Amino acid sequence: MTELKLAIRLDSLRLPLKKSLDVAARMGIHSVELDGRGEVHPEGLTDTGLRHFKKLLDERNLRVASIRFQTRRGYDNPNDLQRRVDATKSAMQLAYKLGARSVINHIGFVPDDESDPRFETLSSVLQDLGRYGARVGAFLCAETGAESGETLRRVLEKDDEGFIGVAFNPGQLVVNRYDAIESLKVLKDRVQVICATDGVLDLAAGRGIRVPIGEGTVDFPMILATMDDVDFNGPLLVGREDSTLDEIRQGVNYLANLMRF
Repeated sequence: MTELKLAIRLDSLRLPLKKSLDVAARMGIHSVELDGRGEVHPEGLTDTGLRHFKKLLDERNLRVASIRFQTRRGYDNPNDLQRRVDATKSAMQLAYKLGARSVINHIGFVPDDESDPRFETLSSVLQDLGRYGARVGAFLCAETGAESGETLRRVLEKDDEGFIGVAFNPGQLVVNRYDAIESLKVLKDRVQVICATDGVLDLAAGRGIRVPIGEGTVDFPMILATMDDVDFNGPLLVGREDSTLDEIRQGVNYLANLMRF
């Protein structure tokens, strides 16, 4: 198996940035995901600030695996669209400066009908961002969960000149009643990041719920085996926005044990 990299989603720790970095380092983690709307963000980081932040990382033997840049609306929504696109491009520039290849966001609603104006808008924006990523050296990654893998792939493969990656979130797929493994099979060549989450269907409530890694129905051994076919080498991101520190530690240990085999 290709060597994988475990990473922690820093905003899941709900701590100031420096303390979050300390927690990650004490856990033996060497990669972290930054919140691009947190303390380190594209508009507020000067060259001096960038050098200072890199020093904080170096002192703790950490690197940036990805930047999460969550926008309030998807790229299918025309309201303030250009501002979202420009902000996303700034986040991609920041990711490159920090040595990361991936900027993660939900891209928005993907209509089934390709003649739907929202599909055309979304496809056009993704082509623009995909080509920009090819120039700057860091790529937007569409996080899975809102649609099946087949539906997501349909909008991502509209352009051959640019590239939009995938942040594969199996737990969110389960919560939304999609087959995580089937989705992975059609997306695996685009996956740049695995958001290691778990989920289970609550039949009594008629909905899916998120659970700690290893306690749901996500088949992580199968995910790792599938990604080994395309020489995926990480990162695997541990942590949701509502994770507890104990859950994060449990997830890190669970995945570390899997990766030993």
